Amino acid sequence: MTTTRSSSSLIDEANSLIPGGVNSATRNIGYPYAFSRAEGAYLTDLDGRRYVDYHAAFGAILLGHSDERVNAAAAETLGQIDLVGLGTTELEVECARLVAELIPSVEMSITTMSGTESTFQAVRLARGVTGRKYLLKFQGCFHGWHDAVARNVASPADKLYQRDPLSSGILDDALDSTLVAEFNDLESVKELYERYPDQIAAVILEPVPHNVGALLPERSFLEGLREITRANGSVLIFDEVITGFRHAPGGYQQIVGVTPDLTTYGKSMGNGFAVAGMGGSAELMSQFSSAKGDVLLAGTFNGNPVSMAAAIETMKLISDPEVGFHDHVYRLGDRMRAGLREITERHSIPAVVTGIGSVFITYFLEGEVRGYKDLLRNNDRAYAMFHRRMTDAGFVMYPMTLKRNHISGAHTDADIDATLEAADEVLGAMAKEGVFA
Repeated sequence: MTTTRSSSSLIDEANSLIPGGVNSATRNIGYPYAFSRAEGAYLTDLDGRRYVDYHAAFGAILLGHSDERVNAAAAETLGQIDLVGLGTTELEVECARLVAELIPSVEMSITTMSGTESTFQAVRLARGVTGRKYLLKFQGCFHGWHDAVARNVASPADKLYQRDPLSSGILDDALDSTLVAEFNDLESVKELYERYPDQIAAVILEPVPHNVGALLPERSFLEGLREITRANGSVLIFDEVITGFRHAPGGYQQIVGVTPDLTTYGKSMGNGFAVAGMGGSAELMSQFSSAKGDVLLAGTFNGNPVSMAAAIETMKLISDPEVGFHDHVYRLGDRMRAGLREITERHSIPAVVTGIGSVFITYFLEGEVRGYKDLLRNNDRAYAMFHRRMTDAGFVMYPMTLKRNHISGAHTDADIDATLEAADEVLGAMAKEGVFA
């Protein structure tokens, strides 16, 4: 695709036709405003400038933009079948088979078009099978935009564990039916179970809360949640919309060895194609209306053939030892994190560089980071400035505090080295300017 338009002229027109000029509020980051090409590890804007992309569509890009193998599978499907809306297809069955093979908790699964839909289905199923009202989530975890979970993500200090909705228009009953605990703190979970005995339908969490960077879970915490939910008859839901497929073929649960009752996944499942899903035990999943249960399952575009083809090819590629996807991104992730640690130490910058596998983040703070309350010490101004200047230097990093960065299968050692060279310049200049003083 070629264009003679500038980014600024397109965003001007977009502002007159689309609220804020974008179709999701988190896409509005300022320059660069609009893009004309996405290929491999790179983005090109309408002004012809090329960027190394670590935003990766909030992590939806796993193998690299416009991966030829995934695109070919989708294109082949387009020539054979499109949306039917009745019965099933071989592609849907193959996708479900692969999910069951890869994800430890999944015996049966459904597909959706987005992670938000997947968590919505999981929450509804948990409430339906338990007959209970309350959902328990954790401060800092994001599970989509639906009412039950749209609260308490990047909360200020005075809103921690208090009512902190992400939007107006949510009924108080919906907000107050979701309880909030502290990540990596089992006592905060036990306290809520004591306060609401036999009333908590489910505990939902990102096993690694990537929506506030990368809070790394303590194994004992996840094991404790498994014990508490089982003892109290609650459903344990791992929201692996980000961690799923990215950190291991079977998600983070494969790494940690803790198996939830239900798992939601998506984001990178189709390497940029719109597809997500949710799965669990046959006993739970059989409660959907499609299997004559009483929990509604609906969605015109669920299981659409193009999305299924993309998901199948992506899952096959990331789980193929000969492709070596996880070996590649883990190696580059380690290289990036080690380089950023060396840079911040050399410039005497208070920082915690963390992450796992392909995900990396630099918190500008001192001391350990266990839960969300520790992130209140982060220098948000420095964080946003660092990411803004890195983007201006040609490395797209989301310039909003606590947001993570992603390495894809298309990134190379040369990309990492160029990024670290730019980071050294940017952070050195910021240190001289007294940003961290």
